[in-house]
Order: sequence, then C-alpha cells, then structure tokens
Amino acid sequence: MESTGEINVMVKSDKKPITARDLQRKVAPSSEPQTVILDGNILDESLSNRGLNRAWLKVELAKAGVSLDNVFIGQADSSGDLYLDLFDDSIEIPQPQVKELLHTNIQQCHADLLSYALETEDKAAKEMYATNADKLKTLMNMLEPYLLN
Repeated sequence: MESTGEINVMVKSDKKPITARDLQRKVAPSSEPQTVILDGNILDESLSNRGLNRAWLKVELAKAGVSLDNVFIGQADSSGDLYLDLFDDSIEIPQPQVKELLHTNIQQCHADLLSYALETEDKAAKEMYATNADKLKTLMNMLEPYLLN
C-alpha cells in the first residue's frame, strides 16, 4: 500500500499470461480500426486512410445484406475487414471470414499435394508434389499470424 492510500499489485512471474513473444511467434501488425460509416454516412477520409473506397464499401455492405441507412457505425480494420453495428439489432450480420477461408483453402491444397505425392508412381512427379507441398507449408507458416488473428 502506498502512502497515498493507493494499492499496487504485481503479478507473480509464474502467474503472468503467456504472450506471442514468449512463444517466439510472429503476430500480424495491427492498428486501430477506422470508422468508415457513422449514422448511415460514409466517412471518405477514413476510407482513404485505409486505402479503401466507396465501391469496396458498397460491395461489403451488399455481402452483409445491409443498407447504408441502417448502419449505426461501420469500422474497417487493418486487414480490410468491415465490422458493422446496426440501428436494428434484430438483423443478424455475418462476421467476415475471408482470412479463415483462405487459411483453410491453403491447408487443403497442402493436403492435396501430399496426397498426390503418395499416390503417384512417377518418381519425378512424386518429388515435384513433395517439393511444392514443402513450399506451401513454409508459406502457410509465414501467413499464419496474418490469417489466424
């Protein structure tokens, strides 16, 4: 306890949460999301700060099945995902899953290459499939921090 009456608490070292740095894992850099829609109005400056435009925003709203005038707040993150909060809370909005789908597709391609390498009798083809599977695995490891955040 401090002389001012404040209490300072320190977590014991064996009770501290593990961080990505502790595990020597890379994580995708992130920045604060930009508000691109407020009270149904598009904020063009915020869109351009993210490197986005009205056409992109209209496509994302169409994918979500939401009209602009029903959006209370819309925010775009550093990955280009749009998160929406609507005036009408009874409307269900699908959350963006582009990164998860991309990660799954890359994993499927990797599995296919390994399968082809096992199934073929041609030595050159077997080596080519195995080599490309290794390259894809390396790529997956590099992209994982960006796709699984």
